[in-house]
Amino acid sequence: MEEIVELREEVDQLKAAVTSHATVDQAIGMMVALGRVTPGQGWAVLLEVSQRTNIKLRNIAELVLVRGRSGDLPSDIRAPLEEALDEYGPTRIPGTQLHPTRDPRGLFEAGQ
Repeated sequence: MEEIVELREEVDQLKAAVTSHATVDQAIGMMVALGRVTPGQGWAVLLEVSQRTNIKLRNIAELVLVRGRSGDLPSDIRAPLEEALDEYGPTRIPGTQLHPTRDPRGLFEAGQ
């Protein structure tokens, strides 16, 4: 009986890990699309914001996904996120040019 309980706990932990991984991957995708960085740089941006704000990486990813869509990121998250994106990007896609009037800040503000 104890073994069944342990196995159920392990399954629950694995389910949580898979869900967390998917959330982080989606947030990396947003960094790639909106911040014009590589996937590796997107990971580094999220990790850096997590470290700067002392908030778990998966929670940063959730905030980016949920509140980033509406442009409603709290300023204590938005500022480190924009700073990290400025440090890592934008990455130029081969064969394209950066828009000269692109404002790298404000990626997650309402109406964008």
